[in-house]
Amino acid sequence: MAVLVLAEHDNDSLNPATLTAISAATQLSNTIEVLVAGSDCAGAAAATAAVTGVSKVIVADAAHYGNALAENVAPLVVELSSSYSHVLAASTTDGKNIMPRVAALLDVAQISDIVAVDSESIFKRPIYAGNIIATVESSDRIKVITVRTTAFDPVSSEGGSAAIENIDAGADMGLSRYLAQDLTKSDRPELAAADIIVSGGRGVGSSENFAIIEELADKLGAAVGASRAAVDAGYVPNDYQVGQTGKVVAPGLYIAIGISGAIQHLAGMKDSKVIVAINKDEEAPIFGVADYGLVGDLFKEVPNMVAALDK
Repeated sequence: MAVLVLAEHDNDSLNPATLTAISAATQLSNTIEVLVAGSDCAGAAAATAAVTGVSKVIVADAAHYGNALAENVAPLVVELSSSYSHVLAASTTDGKNIMPRVAALLDVAQISDIVAVDSESIFKRPIYAGNIIATVESSDRIKVITVRTTAFDPVSSEGGSAAIENIDAGADMGLSRYLAQDLTKSDRPELAAADIIVSGGRGVGSSENFAIIEELADKLGAAVGASRAAVDAGYVPNDYQVGQTGKVVAPGLYIAIGISGAIQHLAGMKDSKVIVAINKDEEAPIFGVADYGLVGDLFKEVPNMVAALDK
């Protein structure tokens, strides 16, 4: 049977996280259909149709879908689901909000945060902060799945020519309403999508000292991240947090500065292609996962790195 993927988008463009969900779907079926539910979302629909591997784009365009409220989107997904063996979404804020409601309405068990597809009914997912990979099997008639975005290589956003089908929108359930969102604006890359991330931890010492981390990040064209300890200490906002309770990332280069390497932090970044650690404690757990380690004072070593990049 066909597989349905729920697209994440801003009504004009497709979130790259959806490309990884589609990648996982291609391991389940040759027929991948994508639902774009939004408001004035023709741009997002066109971008989805161009994605390699997509067979059809289903568009539900209505004002009450504009901000991906789970109370409105989930019933639409459920209404469509009988034609599919699997329903997938990226394991993002929206995916984690919508898909549990879909699973509950279908009376099936959600399979969360998968990192591998073994068969149509068997999947792998991390547990215990990523220290164990569990193999789970589902006998539900429809598998409702969220996909860890760092675990699958994204499909190409170009080269596809899927048909676009417009469907009637469902009713506004009236259970919630969108008020506003307060977004952090930055010229740096978005943390979850960055190819280079420079992160600081408790060892940075203060919010003022975090300027050292930001200066190196700017030299490298990198995003800025942080450990939970740094966030809890008030050095940086919550949206900088990398880890089990923050953002899960897998950039090409991850530089951990003044981060000891607690299990919760490692769970969010250990899939990075190259990991560089700078810490004055040579016994810090971060060195256990690092490809390159530098034992030294970050207040000396990081400015040296910045100076070297200036040459």
